[in-house]
Amino acid sequence: MLERLNEALEHIESRLDQQVEVPELARIAMTSEYHLRRLFSALAGLPLSEYIRRRRLTVAGAEVLAGERTLLEIAVRYGYGSGEAFARAFRAVHGVGPGEARTTGAALTSQPRLSFRLVVEGSSSMRYRIVRKEEFQVVGKRVRVPLVHEGMNPEIATFIRGLAPETLQRITALSGEEPRGIVGVSDNLDPSRAEGTELDYYHAVVTDPGTTVPQDLDSLTVPPGTWAVFESSGPFPLTLQHMWRDVFTQWFPSNPYRSRPGPEILRTRLSADATEAEAELWIPVERTTA
Repeated sequence: MLERLNEALEHIESRLDQQVEVPELARIAMTSEYHLRRLFSALAGLPLSEYIRRRRLTVAGAEVLAGERTLLEIAVRYGYGSGEAFARAFRAVHGVGPGEARTTGAALTSQPRLSFRLVVEGSSSMRYRIVRKEEFQVVGKRVRVPLVHEGMNPEIATFIRGLAPETLQRITALSGEEPRGIVGVSDNLDPSRAEGTELDYYHAVVTDPGTTVPQDLDSLTVPPGTWAVFESSGPFPLTLQHMWRDVFTQWFPSNPYRSRPGPEILRTRLSADATEAEAELWIPVERTTA
């Protein structure tokens, strides 16, 4: 898998002055576009589209400083429809406009080329199981929140604190399928999974599709599919976030599965002082053919 990802990275480098099509990168990597975006983000720590943009503007920056082409020629060469659009993108990456960079010889920011390699780190193992589920419902309360990669998500925490105990009791009583009890469900994420992009968060339970949903609650119908279920325990909330990272950086490259569109379900049980957690993470997957 990593070898094919590196072939996709080479393709990016060969087309920095052309349009880079993500579906073509997915074809080279022999995976789905959805999985490629998620895997790249987990491995590289930034969205695929952002990496392409930074690499393109890194190379364009070298041409700006070289002075062999006009700024408009460079803008057009790297896919910008006007000098103004190029200047805005250039400044966002380098902190200075292209004209100023050329006249003053300003220091620019460079995005290094990436390549991925497998690193074996001791004897740690990841506990998981594969589960096939028929259609089910997620029922509870929903909110739209920004994605936070590290630490507690303050908007989710505020949302949960604002739920009345009576409402939580009614939601809990609807639990009818695994994973049982109150769960956190993330759905409708931006494909880039960039920090600050938004997602739908449900504080909810999993139940069968025939359950009658009270009018004051939100619901999500999830079609049949296969799920990889991961178990972990440790400090809260880092254990939960590191578990998601390890799934994409270690488990997927080593197993014949890829992620597929669908909600992620997190079942968490906290210690009395809320510093430790036991967790199950349900990720929708499909088996690869290669």
